[in-house]
Amino acid sequence: MPDIPMWVLLVFLCMIGSGFMAFRTQRHDYQTEQQFIEREGNVYMERMEEEKAKRANKK
Repeated sequence: MPDIPMWVLLVFLCMIGSGFMAFRTQRHDYQTEQQFIEREGNVYMERMEEEKAKRANKK
């Protein structure tokens, strides 16, 4: 193994760690966004059902 300075190895490990953390954060943000979208979709569908019920009762 060639003589590689310790700081080069440290920088390399930090780059790998940073990439892992970026990936993990991106995945967490995606999951959070999907949960928010699903929640808002459910609220919208509930409003649509209430509106249908109101219109059915008017007739």
